Amino acid sequence: MKFKYKLFISFIATSVVVLTSPYINLDNSNKNIVGIQSAVAQRIASSDAWRKLYQQLPDFPRENKYVSKKTRKVSENHTLARRLIRYHVFVKGRAPNTRLDWKLTLADYLGANEIMYDSSYPGADTLRKNPIDSDRTAIKRLNRTQRNTLIQTLVNIFNQQ
Repeated sequence: MKFKYKLFISFIATSVVVLTSPYINLDNSNKNIVGIQSAVAQRIASSDAWRKLYQQLPDFPRENKYVSKKTRKVSENHTLARRLIRYHVFVKGRAPNTRLDWKLTLADYLGANEIMYDSSYPGADTLRKNPIDSDRTAIKRLNRTQRNTLIQTLVNIFNQQ
């Protein structure tokens, strides 16, 4: 019985390798099977992407007047763009280099897609006041053209890598 079980497991493992091998890209392009950049690349890009966004869209709302729980000072680097990117990549786990995923994220902010939870929103645990409500209001104030420009700019930033 144990031999049959081991043989069955070996067969399954071999089948998985054989069936997926045509889809595995062995070049050093830093992409996985479905073409999404690795999590390491996302983390590196996410840490500076918000700065690039404000360089390219200087009129995008900053919403950075929140007080840090730790320092008790205004945390000016804790911007709407930074929280938007962190929500998109780390809370929702969405690909930062595709338009559709960014549209889904903005739909979250507009209340038209998934529920956004206060407790998991970026800044909820590090800022004295949770910025989720004012961030959603800031996104709602953008018109369709501004939202599309925001999405395209974010996609361009993450596809530069």
